[in-house]
Amino acid sequence: MAEEKVQFQAEVRELLNLVINSLYTHKEIFLRELISNASDAIDKAKYLSITEKSYNLTGTDWKIKIIPDKENNTLTVSDNGIGLTREEAVKSLGTIAHSGTKEFINALKSGQIEQRPELIGQFGVGFYSAFMVAEKVTVISKKIGEDKGVKWESKADGTFVVDEAEKANFGTDVIVTLKDGETEFLDEWRIREIVKKYSDYIEYPITMDVEKEDKDGNKYTEEETLNSMQALWLKDKSDITENEYNEFYKHISHDFSDPLEKIHFKAEGTQEFTSLLYIPSHAPLDIFYKDFKYGPALYVKKVQIMDHCEDLIPPYLRFVKGVVDSSDLPLNVSREILQNNRQVEIIKKNIVKKVLETLKKLKKNDSEKYDKFFREFGKVIKEGIHYDFSRKEEIASLITFYTTKYPEKKIDFDTYLENMKENQEEIFFICGESINEIKNSPYLERFKDKDVEVIFLTDEIDDMIMSTLAEYKGKKLKSVLKGDISLDEEEKKEKENKEKELKSFLATIKEQLKGKVKDVKISNRLKDSPACLVVDENAMDPAMKKLLEQMGQEVPPQEKTLEVNSEHPVVKKLKEIYETDPKSSTISEYADLLYNLSLVVEGEKPENPSAFVKKLSDMMSKSLS
Repeated sequence: MAEEKVQFQAEVRELLNLVINSLYTHKEIFLRELISNASDAIDKAKYLSITEKSYNLTGTDWKIKIIPDKENNTLTVSDNGIGLTREEAVKSLGTIAHSGTKEFINALKSGQIEQRPELIGQFGVGFYSAFMVAEKVTVISKKIGEDKGVKWESKADGTFVVDEAEKANFGTDVIVTLKDGETEFLDEWRIREIVKKYSDYIEYPITMDVEKEDKDGNKYTEEETLNSMQALWLKDKSDITENEYNEFYKHISHDFSDPLEKIHFKAEGTQEFTSLLYIPSHAPLDIFYKDFKYGPALYVKKVQIMDHCEDLIPPYLRFVKGVVDSSDLPLNVSREILQNNRQVEIIKKNIVKKVLETLKKLKKNDSEKYDKFFREFGKVIKEGIHYDFSRKEEIASLITFYTTKYPEKKIDFDTYLENMKENQEEIFFICGESINEIKNSPYLERFKDKDVEVIFLTDEIDDMIMSTLAEYKGKKLKSVLKGDISLDEEEKKEKENKEKELKSFLATIKEQLKGKVKDVKISNRLKDSPACLVVDENAMDPAMKKLLEQMGQEVPPQEKTLEVNSEHPVVKKLKEIYETDPKSSTISEYADLLYNLSLVVEGEKPENPSAFVKKLSDMMSKSLS
């Protein structure tokens, strides 16, 4: 097939421009990314050697070679991995088929990348970092089992050229022709420094031809291995420095930041495996995307079987990165076998137990670090309450939140229980879009007056999560936005007596609001506000309803009850008018006004905004005349 000139995908063109111009302070990471890609290619080839005996790859000397060429101003990263076909080169190097790409580009544009340069290796865009230092990048590759190789070349000018190439052996050579001023990356000491810093734990030898001198002064060239190649997770914890742990994390996660926490343990007995797991400092931009890849890399006797083994971790812990190395699983284990393997289930249970234990200790011993974790991953871990029923209370114990008593410092459910008033049987919570909105909600008036603590929740999924949790350590969870509220027996009786006394008055307001509310009742929630709308105990929270509607989902209409504050001056005046003239038009006008005001309090628009504004304006004019 002849040479072909191809346009980059639009996102790649934009990305290249941003990478070249925005990441100049971290240029050295291009070598880390090219080495990581080479390591991934060898992982695939090594696995192929186990599963496809027909390729006869047994005994292959797997390695990555770095070739600095000062004469031609090029740096080559060469591997004997799986290689690329022509089609794969065009697809892999010319497009970005990933859901989070636009978010990544936006992060670059907004300057987030300066604080979070770890993003460069995510989304499969690490290869493009070479253009930070490259005048031109040439890729020559030959896939295992193919007769012909492929040459891919670009100057990051919006196009690339692809052609056939002669290559003796399978694998890939990435040849970086350096820009003027980037020759430091050809210096032996600089290459050693970068490999040691970022790639020391790569499982395959990273080699470079080094000029040496014998005792007689004769010069000769020797291939030298630059990395230790030690499987860090198999070493004793006491032999590993914090820096080594951090650098290994950066290698496996393509993250530039140190992890928040590490979990290194070895399980022995019926199922032997070693695990080195990390909790990142930042949530990936695509963690809520459907195609987000998660799960630790699975090794069997130091051979990588899978990049992301989802069977080893539940989705609500998908932020966990790391490796798991089993001594018992077969080397040719398939995804189908994994899904029905009892040994895998045992490993998963151990991992979940260790991660949850680590988070509990972190919450207990380092609240600042835990607050950081919960800001990044709280919404993710809450999903476990819904999907992991057997552990829902254990997961709930990890949730932290602000409350009416602690508006500046987060507490947990156990602290809330300690603070509960005598004879208080329910844990009260309120969901809303923001803490500021919640703090000033009329629904909290009576709770503040009675000094009963209410939990503030602001994630979109909170209403669903609290409904699933239902209770914590025997105390039922109760939304202050739903159903009847009575904070004690005396208040409950008082409310019942008031409703009997005002039965006909409430019935008249209900009649005026026919088709809008299912009932009108006396409120035990309100102290300063005249009215509010309440849904039934098992109905959907207003915030959840709004979220689903924004997502384009059809939500069935929910019947609401108008609760009025019988002690409020407006309600008292209405009652006086009713006693004098039950059919007064003022009752109708104010009933409608109270209803629309309650919609606003709930975060909704009035039924007819212009009519509502006119009515308010008229009333203001009358009161001022």
